[in-house]
Amino acid sequence: IDARRAGELLDELIGRLGRLRRVLLVPPDYSRVESWAGPLTTMLYEKLSSSAEVRILPAVGTHRPMTRSALQAMFPGAPSGAFLKHRFRTDVVRLGEVPAEFVREASEGAVEYPVPIEVSRWLAEAEWDRIFSIGQLVPHEVIGVANHVKNILVGTGGAETIHKTHYLGAVYGMERIMGRARTPVRAVLQEGMDRFASHLPITYVM
Repeated sequence: IDARRAGELLDELIGRLGRLRRVLLVPPDYSRVESWAGPLTTMLYEKLSSSAEVRILPAVGTHRPMTRSALQAMFPGAPSGAFLKHRFRTDVVRLGEVPAEFVREASEGAVEYPVPIEVSRWLAEAEWDRIFSIGQLVPHEVIGVANHVKNILVGTGGAETIHKTHYLGAVYGMERIMGRARTPVRAVLQEGMDRFASHLPITYVM
């Protein structure tokens, strides 16, 4: 899919979503600069910002905040004032907790502890007409295949959510996880999304 076709698909998507007044774009950070999330984010910003308030929250997880030069390189044309910062230690809201019994069953007994489901306050407390989670599907050693709910619950998640799911992946065995669509980590995160975050108006663009 080249840039022209991607633009056409985004236009079709936007046309199906109706009137959008407040939009949040959630791309990965510079560690995924090759994902094409940068161009997709820039396209969405350009298509939506003339008629809507559009903000961008890079899903940095526990990574360092993106520098101004990294933001400009990955998202050319997006103004610096459009960007929000995710602070995984302090600026999160707890939505609920996946119980230890579910985690034990999903991990085939590898671990047994509850996993809190936390997201950035920018997602939980602001009222958005639409949240676009942007990224790519690639093999990943912790969740099996990166993106989708991981971009939200880890990329904009809290420290305990991130650490417990990463530990789960390590104990279960990264060799059993890499490149697989169904893994204990994805099962736990999907359960958390279904139980506690399904009210968020998220559209995935990958």
